[in-house]
Amino acid sequence: MPPPPPEAKSSRRQRNAPTINDVAKHAGVSPMTVSRVINGEQIVRAATREKVEAAIAALNYSPSAAARSLAGGEETRISLLYSNPSASYLSEFLVGSLDQASRSGVDLVVEKWDEETAVTTVVDHLLRGRINGVILPPPLCDHQAMKDALIAANIVAVAVATGEAPADMSAISIDDHAAALAMTRHLIALGHRRIGFIKGHPNQSASQRRFEGYGDALAEAGIMLDDALVQQGYFTYRSGLDAAERILALPKPPTAIFASNDDMAAATVAIAHRSGLDVPGDLTVCGFDDTSLATTIWPELTTIRQPISAMSRAAVELLVKQIKARKGKAEEKPSHLLLDYELIRRQSDAVPH
Repeated sequence: MPPPPPEAKSSRRQRNAPTINDVAKHAGVSPMTVSRVINGEQIVRAATREKVEAAIAALNYSPSAAARSLAGGEETRISLLYSNPSASYLSEFLVGSLDQASRSGVDLVVEKWDEETAVTTVVDHLLRGRINGVILPPPLCDHQAMKDALIAANIVAVAVATGEAPADMSAISIDDHAAALAMTRHLIALGHRRIGFIKGHPNQSASQRRFEGYGDALAEAGIMLDDALVQQGYFTYRSGLDAAERILALPKPPTAIFASNDDMAAATVAIAHRSGLDVPGDLTVCGFDDTSLATTIWPELTTIRQPISAMSRAAVELLVKQIKARKGKAEEKPSHLLLDYELIRRQSDAVPH
């Protein structure tokens, strides 16, 4: 049998190349720490840096060895621009995007943005950094000024987890309305009739879609929506504490509370315990996202699994595809991908007394 051609060997090596997750496991650190070492950030301890560098050497990991292969030997750089209050959500998003960037042979630059920084300043910074594409997780996926500025600067972008896919930009999401509808139907099937709801941040379109799913499930069951049972949250643990306190202080509190993310659901469980309520014996609590937090509290949360890591991986793949098309002068059309959600039942729900 003749030996395989050199390009076949190269392809096989590329498929088996170590990823940033492999380096993190070998060094006993997080993928974020590996990323910081690779990017030369000074906040990493010397001992940790040495462990990461040793792991990189042992695995022969090259974060940008294939980054010049997309077009004409040019390096391809994409940015993950984030401004998310949930550390557990961001952690899962980061792992997926770092891993796929490594597999795709592109450099991933992680950038934090806050509202005090002008959008034009951010875009200018991206242009100076020779960024070819940008991933926009929530809430930036719904930040119209940011999206408009990126389009005007001719920077390819993908919006992730938006409730309303933009017509002029690629997007990856789940059906938030259907997911919230399914969770509320589940609670109704258990026998709950007074179901509280903690809304997500109003600056995210997914928040409204989840609220609409909750309301539609109540309506189809002939249950009147009680405004007192609906409280505003902001996807933070602190806002979940405040919203849960208001709901449970009602003269006639609900038998179940559905929070729009796991952080606020975990806060609701904490308020219930502080109030002497058993979860789920006295109060059923459900969340949304299925982040690591859902299984690190007691009882573990019944929640909607949003495939966060898979969505971030798909965002990197889609960006790379669009960057290739642009460099090849091919026609670019926005792609809108809808991934599957799943209702995960754990220990925080039960039939009402």
